[in-house]
Amino acid sequence: MRWRGLLTMAAVLGLAGCTGAEAPAPEPAPATTAATAAPAEGDPAWRRLAPAPTARTEVAAAAVGDRIWVMGGYAADGATLATVEVYDTGADTWSRGPDLPVAVNHAMAATLDGVPYLAGGNDGEDPSTQVVRLDGEGWRTLAPLPQGRSAGGLVALDGRLYLVGGVVDGGLAGDTQVYDPASDRWSPAPGLPTPREHLGAAASGGKVYVVGGRVGGVGNNLAAAEVFDPAAGRWSAVAGLPTARGGLAATATAGGQVVAVGGEAAATFGEAEAFDPASGRWRSLPPLPTPRHGLGVVAVGDEVYVLAGGPQPGLHVSGANEAIDLGG
Repeated sequence: MRWRGLLTMAAVLGLAGCTGAEAPAPEPAPATTAATAAPAEGDPAWRRLAPAPTARTEVAAAAVGDRIWVMGGYAADGATLATVEVYDTGADTWSRGPDLPVAVNHAMAATLDGVPYLAGGNDGEDPSTQVVRLDGEGWRTLAPLPQGRSAGGLVALDGRLYLVGGVVDGGLAGDTQVYDPASDRWSPAPGLPTPREHLGAAASGGKVYVVGGRVGGVGNNLAAAEVFDPAAGRWSAVAGLPTARGGLAATATAGGQVVAVGGEAAATFGEAEAFDPASGRWRSLPPLPTPRHGLGVVAVGDEVYVLAGGPQPGLHVSGANEAIDLGG
């Protein structure tokens, strides 16, 4: 199904971002598991920061130093955007960045060697093969993806990019794609044991973590959490995400915590949960003040920033910008 037609259907059903499969009835958030520690007295609190100039959802975001690049997404009227805005975390101010060469929603972004990259997404018709990186004051086009992909995760690790999960023409992606900037080439690697989309992905301790996600449509949410070891070339399971959800995003802090935030089912999720790879356990963080899906989640040091996204399920937009410091 072409994505323009899909968006029309999503606007009618309130299910923006579906993959085209019939969406099951939305499920409630499951109860927190015993392996999760609840927020404790004295835990850090969320701060509300300067909102983004452009309210949008299904964005891609990446941090470069103390600046966060928020790219693409949907506008309130369903238009796909090429807009790039840059948040200065030190000054709490926004500026305009160079527009993307092709407008996309559901794209994937990461920072490699101090440079933001953006891959795939939906160009308004189909999953895109576009791959770009910032080059001076503009974007440089790189080797395209072997197949258009959207709603997956892009992770930078040890000089390479790992593109995990997501949607391709015909269904869910079955492989991982690895980008080598030295050769400007993509090559395949083993795919997720649990294929899915609208997931969270982050790198910690030399490994790629993928948490949550969904299959089929809003409400068919998963708690799956899996880790890829590039040295061994294989995936393994870790403790599942305490709150099964798709439409979330994830990041890794300087201290190595993998933090999953937001999502959607019958309502948007305010859950924020952190995984400690050393102990293999999750803990609950204070809930996000503005629950959202299709949001950007990035870490600057040990501070996690949550930007834009939909405050209600389906095609809704926000410029909300909130942060929590996990460095204590």
